[in-house]
Amino acid sequence: MVMQQDGDSDRINIAIDGPAGAGKSTVARKVAEQLDYIYIDTGAMYRAVTLSAQRAGIEPRDNERLAKHARTLDIKLAPGEKGQAVFLNSENITDLIRSREVTLAVSHIAANETVRELLSKLQRQLAERKGVVMDGRDIGSHVLPNAELKIFLTASVQERAQRRYKEIAGTQSITLEQLEREIAERDRLDEQREISPLICAKDAIVLDSTSMSIDEVAASIVKLSRTKLAEAK
Repeated sequence: MVMQQDGDSDRINIAIDGPAGAGKSTVARKVAEQLDYIYIDTGAMYRAVTLSAQRAGIEPRDNERLAKHARTLDIKLAPGEKGQAVFLNSENITDLIRSREVTLAVSHIAANETVRELLSKLQRQLAERKGVVMDGRDIGSHVLPNAELKIFLTASVQERAQRRYKEIAGTQSITLEQLEREIAERDRLDEQREISPLICAKDAIVLDSTSMSIDEVAASIVKLSRTKLAEAK
């Protein structure tokens, strides 16, 4: 027997985890659009903290100062022209958080226990009413362990680097080989951190997107979500 709460009967929560560059955000956004769910980009939240810390001159490994700083931040997500807009203390920082400087530091910031506690609490609150598609590194294993559908989206390092290289072509001076090294290093940091490391939840469905298009991956997840919803009724 399934207990149903008001507003929950026709919606589930979907957790999409995986390494950097696997296409989680793009896929999650498409899935949310097709299901008319709310998309929550948790990575953008960590990037917002990272950008703010850099502006304040706080080193990623200065845990005490970083924790104190994070408690003062007001981070909001809202629908935007390019998908989801990110606001830090009312400033739109959507484009700023995608810089290479933020990308290289975000894994270190995300390893801070206080930062993870603060953002995880906020993410759980956003998912309380169901109908959420949330992507990140530890959503299915830590943030939303009771999510009805958990996906672990992955792809080879080479494929992820190639995608990122095409994405930033002409905007950043970096070689494909350097991108491969940086993505592999982010994998190592995410997998080995002590607080909520990147792992595949035991009940997650693994999707390797190396040879799949974004639309194919999104369609697979939408189909799985509808199956899960039918099973829950």
